[in-house]
Formats: sequence, C-alpha cells, structure tokens
Amino acid sequence: MSRRGGAADQGSGDDRATAGVGAGRKAPAGRRRKRRTERAGAAAWVAARRAALAPALAPLVARARPLARRMKPDYPRPGRSDWRRWIPSWRQWLGACLYGFLATLAFVGCAYAVTDIPDDLNSFAKQQDNVYYWSDGSKMARTGWVSRQEMPLEKVPEPVQGAILSAENASFYSDPGVSPSGFLRAVKAAVTGGETQGGSTITQQYVKNAYLNQDRTVSRKFTEILLAVKLDRQKSKQQILQDYLNTSWFGRGTYGIQRASQAYYGKDVSQLNASEGAFLASLLKGAALYDPAISKENRARAVERWSWTLDRMVATGNLTAAERAKYTKFPDPVERSVASDATGQSGYLVELAKAYAIKSGHIKDADFDLGGYQIYTTFDRSRMDALTAAVQKTQKDFDAEHRPTTDTYAKIGAASVAPDGRLLAVYGGPDYLKQGFNESNATTIPVGTAFTPFVYATALDDGVLRTRGKPRTKVAPTSLYDGNDQVTVQTPDGPYWDRSGKVVKGRNDGARSWGQVTLRQAVADSVNTPMLQLGLDVGLDRVDGLAQRAGLLGASLGPQVPGFALGENSTPSAIRMAGAYETFAAAGMHTEPYSVRSITRNGSALPVVAPKPARAMSATAAASVTNALRDAVTEGSAKAVSRTHPGTAGKTGTTAANTAGWFVANTGQESTAVVVYRMSLTDLIPLPLTGLGADAPGTPGSDRAVELWAEYIKAVR
Repeated sequence: MSRRGGAADQGSGDDRATAGVGAGRKAPAGRRRKRRTERAGAAAWVAARRAALAPALAPLVARARPLARRMKPDYPRPGRSDWRRWIPSWRQWLGACLYGFLATLAFVGCAYAVTDIPDDLNSFAKQQDNVYYWSDGSKMARTGWVSRQEMPLEKVPEPVQGAILSAENASFYSDPGVSPSGFLRAVKAAVTGGETQGGSTITQQYVKNAYLNQDRTVSRKFTEILLAVKLDRQKSKQQILQDYLNTSWFGRGTYGIQRASQAYYGKDVSQLNASEGAFLASLLKGAALYDPAISKENRARAVERWSWTLDRMVATGNLTAAERAKYTKFPDPVERSVASDATGQSGYLVELAKAYAIKSGHIKDADFDLGGYQIYTTFDRSRMDALTAAVQKTQKDFDAEHRPTTDTYAKIGAASVAPDGRLLAVYGGPDYLKQGFNESNATTIPVGTAFTPFVYATALDDGVLRTRGKPRTKVAPTSLYDGNDQVTVQTPDGPYWDRSGKVVKGRNDGARSWGQVTLRQAVADSVNTPMLQLGLDVGLDRVDGLAQRAGLLGASLGPQVPGFALGENSTPSAIRMAGAYETFAAAGMHTEPYSVRSITRNGSALPVVAPKPARAMSATAAASVTNALRDAVTEGSAKAVSRTHPGTAGKTGTTAANTAGWFVANTGQESTAVVVYRMSLTDLIPLPLTGLGADAPGTPGSDRAVELWAEYIKAVR
C-alpha cells in the first residue's frame, strides 16, 4: 500500500503543491483512492469502446491482411535460383517507383511550405546610382556603387517588352513561373559540369538575380524553382517583369534597362524602338559576348541574335511582319564612354547638391545612399567653365617650386549666386578626388574689411548709442566720423580696454589719416577707424544679428570685440558672402543660396521647396550700401572694374596680417565672391600673402581677387 501511494505521490507534484503538502509528505489517503478510481474508470471506457468497434473493424482487417501480404515484397524472390532470385519483379519495380514518387511529392510539398520569399533583396539588386544634372538638364555626374535606376514598366515601350519576352520567355504570361524542361537541362549541366544551359523563365532569372547567388548547384536551382513558383502566385506578372528589367545585368557597368538604354543609345528607355530593344535583349544572354564595342566577333554575334529576336517577335505576335520588314539595319550602339563620376570641379558641386538635397528633401542618409535619385541642380555649366578658367589663369602666376616661402599652399575659393538665391558656380579646389576640402565653402579665412557693409547697414537701420541712458541717434551716409590713424576706440563709458590692459586704437592701411570722412566714404575707401568706432556705437550684437539675417552663418562670426567690425575674427565662406551681398542688391531681401531645383526618384517628383526671400534690412539701408559699394568700385582699389563693368557694386576685403584678399561684387545678374589666401590643410593656419606670385611688397591680396573676378565676369556677360 505504501509503495503504491509513494509512486502516485511522485507522479503528482502539482497536486502536492496545490494541497500545500511539504516535500516528501504523502497526500491524504482519500485523495489517492479518488485518483485510482478515476484511472480505472478511464481504462474501462477505452476497453468498452474497443469491444464495441471490434465487430465493425473485423471485416476490414480481414481484407487488409491479404493485401498487405501481397504488397510485402518477396525478396529475394522465391522459386528462383542463382542470380535471378535477386532481380526484382515488375510489381516490385512499380511499387518502388510509386513509393519514390510519393516520397518526392511529400518532400517537395514540405519544402514549398517552409520556403519563404526573403524580405530583403540582394544588396546590388536594390542599389541604384544617383545622377546629378546641370541647370540646362544635361548630365553632370553620377555617384553610387552600381549604375542602375528603376523604371516603371509602363515607361518601357511595348515593342521593347515584346523583344525581351520573345527572346527570353515567350510563355511568360501563361507559365507558372518555371520551365520543367529548362530545369532538367540546368540540372544536367550542374551535375555533369557542362556548359551553362538556358531555359529558365523570366521569373526564375529574377529570383536568381534578386534573392540568390550565381552558383551552379542543384540545391540553388531547386530553391530557385520553389521561390519562382511561390513568387508567381504572390505577385502579378507585370510586377515580376518590371522587377526583372530593373535588376538584370546589361554590361557596360549597368543594371536595369533604363541605364542600359542610356549606356548603349544615349537616351531614355521610353525612346527606344523595337530594333534597339531587340539588341538590348541579346545582352541578357551575356553582355561580354554581344557588346559590339568589344570585338568584331561580338558584333557578328550581336547582329545574328538581333535578327533572330526580331524574327522571333513576329512568331510570338509581338511584332507584325510589316514592322519587321522596316528593321533591316543593325542599330549600332554608341561608343563606350567613361562614366561621369564626381571628379574635378563636379565633385564639389555634387558635395553641395547632395547636402542640400538631403536637407531640403527630408531624405534619410541611408535612403539616399541606396540611390535612385535624380538631382537637378542650379549650377550653370558655362559659368562653371568660365570661373574655372579664370582661376586657372590666376594660378599660372603661382610657383611653389621656385618660390616655396611665398607661393606654397596658395588657394582660391569663389562662388556666384543669382538674385533668387540659385548657386550658379563655385570653384572648390584643384580636384575633388585629390582635395576634398571645398575652398568655396570653407569657413577658415577671415573676411576682413569686406564685412564693413554689414556694420554700415546696421547703423543706418538701428542708429547709434554714444551716451549711456540716452536714446539712440540716427545716422546717415553723410554722417561724419574721425578717419585719422591711431584713433582711440570709445564706448559710452570711455575708452575700450582690451584684456591685456591696453587701450584699443584703430589703424588704417598704410597708417594714413583721412581726417573727417562720411560713413559712405569710409565704406568706399576702406577707412578702418570710422568703421571700428561705428561698430561699437551701433552695438556689435546688432551687427551680428543683421549679418546673420543677410545670410552669414552664426558659427562663422567671431567674438564681439572691436575687431569684429573689421571682419578680423569672422570667417564666412565665399558662398555665404556672395549670397549676403546679393541681399544689398535685392533691396534688403535675403534668399538663402540653394543648389537644387528639383529631385525625382525613379521618375516620381519629390517635394522640394525653394527658399523664400526674407527681410534682412530696410530697402533704404540696402540702397545706401549699394551706392557706397558702387563708389568703392569707382574710387577704390577696384576702380579698373568700373571701366570694364559699369554699374558694379563691390568691395575688396583685406586683413591686418594680409592673410586674405577678398573681392565681393554684384552686377545685377549675379553676386560673386572671390577669396585668395594661403593655408596648409594640416593645421588650417592662414599664412601671409606677401610676395605671392612675385607680387611687389605691399601689394594687397585683394588685387588678384579683383582680377580674377573681372576675368570671370567678362566671360559670362
């Protein structure tokens, strides 16, 4: 009794826990008796059911036993002697085949059930390139690991679709996604190591391209077939054909029929005819064998395959005999060309356009890197050529080999902006692949006295404060300031003391004293001392605010100390300076420089909103600044410009240490900024321009900036 109770207790741990009985203690005797009674009742019920069913099952069992005995193979065969007893009978052969067929059917069914279409395509199958275009719509550059652009099926002409179907899979719209005969040929080739066989359907080829690898194995082919059948049931034929055309390899570095059309015929796929489509269809058999540009043998094969495809199109109903008769001459593709990648100056343009496209189009970096975008930029090709030529002409005077102390690390940055903010041209450096540092977009060089118009504009709008507690006083272009050299800079509380305990005094170029000068003259002639004092009078924080409203980036503006008014510690880029000076010409309305007009992805437009103009200063202040800048061109160091380019409003910019030479000017059609400087990209420390290009001592670097600007404007006007 105790033995049986112990066994029951070990097999019912849950009951033991429920009853709250401690480990090792037996359940109450009443509960054990109840469980034994329940088990006995269940066994009795099973026995009763068996007894009830026995009469009904007996005839079936009686019939099945002889059949089972007959189906049981008698092997080795009785009644045979010698080797013949080991030869299976025809019934045994038939049974073995039946068992094998059923086993294969079960295996395939199970494999089909557990095979899922992968969520992710092969990386190259979804990778596309991004293409950048000039403002006139011509191609500028292409970036990306592969040359591929998806194209909707409806944009592929029906004759081109027909050529592909006729050459590759005429029964595409009616087959289940696989070709049994093609599979058997492929298996034979894979097993025997023979030549690769055709016969795969378009669905199978797409599965191989998009989801699998190119290994020639039976297992890969088997998986390909399962995926093809399942894909055929889940996707429409049109979708499968579209995906196939967008992922197939056509040679010349291209994936997809759109890039193939551009590589072989220099036009969009929508412009292809049946004859050209027939040639592109031949490339699916192996571009290395059918690209005529590779060899004469290739051309002969291509012509033969092209002719066969056109005849096949007639046979499959994709082309009429009359239409076929029109295509008698082989459509030779264009010569192979080097891909237009982001090299030279175009690399800098691509860098700027990409950054703007991602920001304005709200595109994730990861999505942009997958490609498929067409970026239509604002860059003017003729202006880019002119600006590059002007820079290169200036650089001919630089000789770092023979004048290493004066000409080494010489650099030039330049940018041109249209009145509506379009970035027309930039010069970024010698070659993007050799120097990624963009000299037109760099914020490393002091802007110097080219910054003083912003001080002037702020004073005209906000007035000045010379006595603390008193109201601000308005100033005008004719307001007089002390233009003498070594004038002490004053604050409402007295002289300005720097951190070293010295009184700050203004210094003019060449230590020249100008006497009392108007603010307009101070801007036009780059008289430093009046502008230095004006900055303190108006408030450097207010100058900072207006400069930012005019387009200069806050991060490029320096600390608000007296030298801030002369641009000694602010380092805006040439792009930003060109855009800010455009604000003066636009009656005080500023439009942010932008480099992208529109973006599409695979033919669909993405929303890109162009920057809108915003008020940066009053129209009166802008007009006064423009007048002063016209005087600067007429009377200042850039006076030669006024003779060749009348109406120009511009300003040179120099620094106390002569580390930068600027010229920023507006012609009405565009605003252009040029900066000449010397700087090692290792430490980014500006170096003096003295003696650059064998210039005489004392020659300001701004002279070369003026000459370069004039050369550029002469070419584009």
